[in-house]
Amino acid sequence: MRLCSGAVSGQGWRCVVFDLDGTIVNTIPLIMASYDHALASVLGIHPDPLESRGWIGETLKGTFGRLYPEQASALVAAYLEFNMARLPKLLEQYPGMRELLGEVRGSGINTGVATSKRRLSAELTLTSAGLDAVVPLTVNMDDTATHKPDPAPLRLALDRLGAKASESVYVGDAVVDVQAAKAAGMSSIAVTWGAGLRDQLIAAEPNYLVDSVAQLRELLLHD
Repeated sequence: MRLCSGAVSGQGWRCVVFDLDGTIVNTIPLIMASYDHALASVLGIHPDPLESRGWIGETLKGTFGRLYPEQASALVAAYLEFNMARLPKLLEQYPGMRELLGEVRGSGINTGVATSKRRLSAELTLTSAGLDAVVPLTVNMDDTATHKPDPAPLRLALDRLGAKASESVYVGDAVVDVQAAKAAGMSSIAVTWGAGLRDQLIAAEPNYLVDSVAQLRELLLHD
């Protein structure tokens, strides 16, 4: 793993696949509020913020089904209703990200998004952030039977983008993103501005760890 703190030399990747939440758009405050609302309204409890932050990257069905199987359907419904209603207001931009995505795609590198979000939620997120014109939604939760850290979503993304794993990299903010990339045979870049805690990301051993959008740009484009 290389911790990127200055100018870096990229690997000449021909394809870059991005995670969505916490990676190219800041939905972390929205997601945390949605978890809290769902558990409070259905179960009358409030999750520990550190614990619920660790759920980000999994599917809602997977998280709630594992923790509260009998109430999973009600929790998913409460989460989605709250989340979709407040997405335009609570979504935040990462400064410079839209420009970076445009540069990466404009350089001829094949790009896409592979996310654990449902298609409707993912499309609304990209549109609300103004990113739908610079990076396409490639794989969403509805497309595969298994999800990150399983490599199926990333392998499908590579298939749809016509790319080889050995020439591709996955960029994400969670441990499951690093794990999925490894399992898919892709390089991995972990970003520290999202849901994942820095120490946990380091322990997952991504190929690269970056702390800013500027560092990510240097790694992907290496002028």
